[in-house]
Amino acid sequence: MRTRFLLSFIAAALLATGSFAEEPARQYQNTLTLLKNPPPLLADYPEFIEPVKELTRYEAPLLVDDEGADLEVRAWRFSYNARGIIEMPNRLKAADTAVIMVHPWGIDDGQGWRTPEPAGVCDFCTPAKNHHAARHTKEIISPFHKSLRGKVAFQMYSLPGKEDPIRKKLYRGLRGKPTDEDRKVGAKELTEKLNSFRYAGEPLPKTIALSKDNPVRDYFKQFPGLDSSAKYNNAGFWELPIPVTSDLETHPDDVVIYDGDGYPPLRDFLKEHKIRHVLLTGYATDMCYCKTTAGYENLSKDFNVFLVGDATLATYPANNTPKFATNAHISFAALNQLVTQISWVKYTPAAKVTQSKVNGGKTK
Repeated sequence: MRTRFLLSFIAAALLATGSFAEEPARQYQNTLTLLKNPPPLLADYPEFIEPVKELTRYEAPLLVDDEGADLEVRAWRFSYNARGIIEMPNRLKAADTAVIMVHPWGIDDGQGWRTPEPAGVCDFCTPAKNHHAARHTKEIISPFHKSLRGKVAFQMYSLPGKEDPIRKKLYRGLRGKPTDEDRKVGAKELTEKLNSFRYAGEPLPKTIALSKDNPVRDYFKQFPGLDSSAKYNNAGFWELPIPVTSDLETHPDDVVIYDGDGYPPLRDFLKEHKIRHVLLTGYATDMCYCKTTAGYENLSKDFNVFLVGDATLATYPANNTPKFATNAHISFAALNQLVTQISWVKYTPAAKVTQSKVNGGKTK
């Protein structure tokens, strides 16, 4: 009896400390083969992201190799120690994969939530830049999501705040799914709520009080580069139910995540549904995409995350294009994250893969 108790105690202690591995560690052969004259990375949509060019590029062995894989995701990262970009193929199981879009805010898209005038700021911070991002969503991200619908396990979107009565009727959340009737009621309530708000704030300051010794400090203190407070946006603007942008082609089964709930509920939902991989799209590369609830800084702690580098845009102050800012922030993220691109994500049904092997590598 005492022996059995002791063995049970030891086993429990080992489990608590993680000493029992779930499976033997795989020894990855980190062999780097120099690539000769490879084409630039992220070069398919140069209007939105400047192509990535590096002097040295390597090919590494297969990294993720799922049994029954049907989703090919080539990816790359940058290493100062390796002194170049390292590329590698990955074979994922689509059923174990979620596509998550960070902050597809429905701003200036006709649903009612709009940039306050004359000086309000939201999302990409000017109506013109919001419209540019909307075109990126409609022309690039939405078709990419659509191409994987019915193949991956989930398509998900993160929004600010917490689940409120209106959005609970509109969108499937982590805890429940509305009926068709709920959605009709929610859509009506959303329209009424958003269009009843007064989208007006104060104008820019006409005079600024400057001290003799610190005029620059005083100038920026009273007239900062970004002020999204009630002064310019009107009180209550950020408490409105922010919708998913109408520039996305969504589906009733798509899941909305709320930043106000924090990361643990999202992590637990994904693990409960056996999700191991995440393809991450959305905005803004330099802020929300990395640091909010569904940002890669959270997700990469628990899942295999692939940043879809041409399905994101960085904010771009003092510029008329996001291409250089997006390149810079994706490249910096590549120090510790894997980056892919839309043309590198290829779904191949298992049956076709099997037939290809039968035919000696040729599909019919």
